[in-house]
This record gives sequence, C-alpha cells and structure tokens, in this order.
Amino acid sequence: MISSPCSTASALLLGASLLLAADAASASQCPAFLDHEFKKLRSPQSVNLCAEAAGKPVLIVNTASHCGYTPQFEGLEALNQKYKERGLVVIGFPSDDFRQEAKDEEETAEVCFVNYGVTFTMLAPTSVKGPAANPVFQALGSRTSEPSWNFNKYLVSADGEVVQHFKSSVAPESAELVQAIEQLLP
Repeated sequence: MISSPCSTASALLLGASLLLAADAASASQCPAFLDHEFKKLRSPQSVNLCAEAAGKPVLIVNTASHCGYTPQFEGLEALNQKYKERGLVVIGFPSDDFRQEAKDEEETAEVCFVNYGVTFTMLAPTSVKGPAANPVFQALGSRTSEPSWNFNKYLVSADGEVVQHFKSSVAPESAELVQAIEQLLP
C-alpha cells in the first residue's frame, strides 16, 4: 500500500493532536499550587513542578545545609531510590528562613550532591514561610501548617491533595512516613 502525502500529513496531525491531548490531561492532573517554575540548585535550568510531578505522589521537603536534621538527606535519598520506580517524586526546597542554609548555592549543592549523594530534584534556595514564602509553601501552609523548622515533609497525593504534614522530627525512614507513602503508591 502506498500512502499519499495527504494521508501522511493527516496521520502526523492526528499524532500531534493526541500528544497535545495527553499533555493537557497531564496538566489537568496537576494542582495549581505546583504549576510553577523553579530554578534547579546550582544550575541555569528551571523545572516546572507539574512537568516533574503531574499524576504522581510527591514528597516536598524544606531543607537546610547546616541543621541538626541535615543528615535526613540520607533517608530522603533512600526513599527516593526505593519508591521512584513506583512513581514517588521527592523535591527539596533549600531555605535560609531558619538561618541554617549555606550562604551560596555552591556550598548547598556540595552538601546535597557530594556529602549526601542526593539525586532527587533540589531547587535553588527560596523562602518557605511567612509572606515571602514561595507559592508551593504558601499553599502547603494554608492547607496544613507552614514549616516551623527545617526538614518539614509534605506528602501530596497523585491527584494533588495534601495528604499529610510531617514535622522535622519525623525521620524519612520512620514507620509513620513510610506507611503514608506506601498508601499512595500503586
């Protein structure tokens, strides 16, 4: 069978339409509070959190490089490694709101990527509490409570509902957090 240029063009248009429809469906699965661009840590690249997490459960954490809870990066990376194939997305938001973040992105990146081997998405430092909080943490704070310290963890379901807020003292490997994550995964 020989295809004509018209049937080839029609097939291409149909394929493009299906891709656009799939993109629209993914975008509709993403809550508005995640539909924001953030600069990646020590990178010129930005990431749209909807592109990163639409239709997937997300663990959002406010982090700091010089905090007593900084070793939690190990547990967060372990969660990332254990559950990423099942769809969990872990996103770290470094912040100096509690005066424990490194003074420059290079040092923050070294703590995350070199000292703790973090491979999950880490963003450039931003505010996570009060009126200057980024839009993600404004929404999380209004739905639960804003972070009272570093390493607060917010679990968001695949449909964008904020499921649970875990304070800093709840370790990533705690039964409480692991059970909540397991309930959201297929």
